[in-house]
Amino acid sequence: MFYQLYEINHAMMAPWRAAADAMRMAYTNPLNPIAHTYMGRNLAAGLEVFERSTRRYGKPEFGLTETIIDGKAIAIDETIVWRQPFCNLIHFERILERPGRSDPRVLIVAPMSGHYATLLRGTVEAMLPSSDVYITDWIDARMVPLADGSFDLDDYIEYVIDMLHFLGPDTHVIAVCQPAVPVLAAAAIMEGRKDPLAPASMTLMGGPIDTRINPTAVNQLAKEKPIEWFRDNVVMPVPFPQPGFMRPVYPGFLQLSGFMSMNLDRHLIAQKDFFDHLVKNDGDAAEKHRDFYDEYLAVMDLTAEFYLQTVDTVFMRHALPKGEMMYRGERVDTSAIRKVALFTVEGENDDISGVGQTEAAQTICPNIPDTMRQHYVQPDVGHYGVFNGSRFRREIAPRIMAFQRQHDRKSRPVAVIKGGKSA
Repeated sequence: MFYQLYEINHAMMAPWRAAADAMRMAYTNPLNPIAHTYMGRNLAAGLEVFERSTRRYGKPEFGLTETIIDGKAIAIDETIVWRQPFCNLIHFERILERPGRSDPRVLIVAPMSGHYATLLRGTVEAMLPSSDVYITDWIDARMVPLADGSFDLDDYIEYVIDMLHFLGPDTHVIAVCQPAVPVLAAAAIMEGRKDPLAPASMTLMGGPIDTRINPTAVNQLAKEKPIEWFRDNVVMPVPFPQPGFMRPVYPGFLQLSGFMSMNLDRHLIAQKDFFDHLVKNDGDAAEKHRDFYDEYLAVMDLTAEFYLQTVDTVFMRHALPKGEMMYRGERVDTSAIRKVALFTVEGENDDISGVGQTEAAQTICPNIPDTMRQHYVQPDVGHYGVFNGSRFRREIAPRIMAFQRQHDRKSRPVAVIKGGKSA
């Protein structure tokens, strides 16, 4: 019922948002004399803050149309190459004029934790000049009809394995935040089966491998409540008329509310600063605010079964580091990983996955040779800075790419001949 009330409230606000937007345009029209006054700028700023604070933000676009390679602008063709009901696999195909370029093939597994894969736009952008990049584009559960079945943590792991099979040998996988656990589990299962298509390397970034280490506020919440509390209080059916009508989900707006409440003062200050920038006609600063919150406030629903199984397995029972995690009746044995190189990355000020939680992967994978493992803690960054921002581009991304090249099992052409297909 709460989800339905949320939708009704949003629908009731629609006329007010439309009116506010129309009035904002009137007060910013250069032909309107009031637009050039202090009062007019204040009115326009207040109306824009109101409209943006009450709208629903749709799925953003990656918008990556080119990259720079060897000082030249190279066009990017964004293509869906693999489809399933709950995920698409996107390939950022570089249209190169010079054939034969051999770069690592990289699968970026985006988090399925409320935000869209576009949150990793900066991650993709940093990797494109020297990597053949693919990314998981998870589907909003409210958009998936009930007829398409369920999706849980086991299905997530299966999707990762299937994508690695689709991409072929010598693929490098990067897991950002939440997928660190299923990606590590997928690698363990593939190695245990002696699967020749197991990844060449895996990079785990800010992931909750063992949340008993330096637990954060997010980790503490999961420990304080029984799984029945989550099932009874945060799982809701998708309301009509969405395609996923009646599908039980963990709504994205609840996840967003939780994240914002952790740093509410910072978000309120950001809104005030945005208002001030608009009044002062500081267009660049205002546009940066819009760009960030257009992404941050765009959220998606998670299937109830995936959410509950993840909370129980990762945050309550700590099943993976204890050696108790199961995948379709098969125990996930991380000691089976021997040939997949492991790189773990953490942020010094991460308030989502505390320092040491991701590094725990190094401990539970004892049979990876020392020459095939590495750990790095980036100073002065929080959770977001682990995979985005200037320090990521300057300090973290080069280390990831160097690690992947070091453990690329063989050179192979991944370039695209202009006007042709992948080599």
